[in-house]
Amino acid sequence: MDFTNLKNFLDHMAVWRTPGNAVEVYLNGKSVFRYACGYSDLESKTPLTGEEMYNIYSCSKVTTVTAGAQLLEQGKFLLGDPLYEYIPEFKDMYIKTPEGNLVKAKNPITIGDLFSMTAGFTYDLNSPGYQKARELTKGKMDTVEAIKCVARDPLSFEPGTHWQYSICHDVLAALVSVISGKKFRDYVKENIFDPLDMTESVYHHTEETLTKTASQYTFVPSDGVEMDAVEAQKHGNAKDGTFRNVGKHNHHILGEEYDSGGAGIITTVPDYAKLMAALANYGMGLTGERILSKYTIDLMRTNRLTHEQQKDFNWKQLAGCGYGLGVRTHTTPTKSGLICNLGEFGWGGAAGATAIIDPEINLGVFYAQHTLNPREEYYQPRLRNVVYSCLD
Repeated sequence: MDFTNLKNFLDHMAVWRTPGNAVEVYLNGKSVFRYACGYSDLESKTPLTGEEMYNIYSCSKVTTVTAGAQLLEQGKFLLGDPLYEYIPEFKDMYIKTPEGNLVKAKNPITIGDLFSMTAGFTYDLNSPGYQKARELTKGKMDTVEAIKCVARDPLSFEPGTHWQYSICHDVLAALVSVISGKKFRDYVKENIFDPLDMTESVYHHTEETLTKTASQYTFVPSDGVEMDAVEAQKHGNAKDGTFRNVGKHNHHILGEEYDSGGAGIITTVPDYAKLMAALANYGMGLTGERILSKYTIDLMRTNRLTHEQQKDFNWKQLAGCGYGLGVRTHTTPTKSGLICNLGEFGWGGAAGATAIIDPEINLGVFYAQHTLNPREEYYQPRLRNVVYSCLD
């Protein structure tokens, strides 16, 4: 193995695409490469060491679907179960038509829809439902109570008919909480973080974590056209622009009691890489603790999208991929142009965190940067190609 290509790629990214970045690569349960470069704080030119904490945004989804999959294994639900059987507020849902009319949904939202982003939700964190939750909880935003309020919001389409990036995994976090009887953060700590010895992964900032967290920036294109974090994750690949310091808080953490399954984790590269290593090892962690079965990992990385739903899964960096239980999965090399194996899976986040997981060769990679509007179209496919080039 020779990781020169990966080192050079991170150096290139730190010069042009982000103030700093870091990576850890596990192969067959052993750390074979760890590297960090650039700055954790651009203004003071503080070097990035690789021990910093990051808001990893949507890379949190990998943990959330792992938590949900554990309950699936335990027979707590089936993917075809209607969501309303567990959270009754979702029983009678309405769809807002393009003309602005409300019509009653024919299909129930299933638990499989939550995993697969096919429920019909949006990513509007200021919807009437969320606004009502802020009012009822006085801003604390208890995860389950907030999601019950969101059930009042109309859907974008008939459940199960389209793929749309949305709050599905925040709803899944609430479901895990309802079924387990625990706060989502506590369930994850007890069943994923603690068994894998992930001691630096949390859901809410403290004074200590803020001190350890790398300064967060957003990339401002030279044409001045900015996007919110979710839209920027979907698309955007401007070459020229500047970095603006936007503070260290994650605005998807909506309150002190809101454990965001979709975007809430704060962690370090070495710590979160332990989860990638466990999933790459078919669910067996570095500690010898098993968090999922081999068969569940295989289900997780199996494409669930129908032909019609695949049309919606059209982000440029996801060409040649399908979508399984909350993760992209590599299906068609002739479309992707990627040199990674079929069934390689993972996901990314709005500030640039990226999971690369390949059980076929027991490869687990976690990469992080601290730039909102990270221009995934550029770095994500390149990162995977570069990683695999180092493994010969």
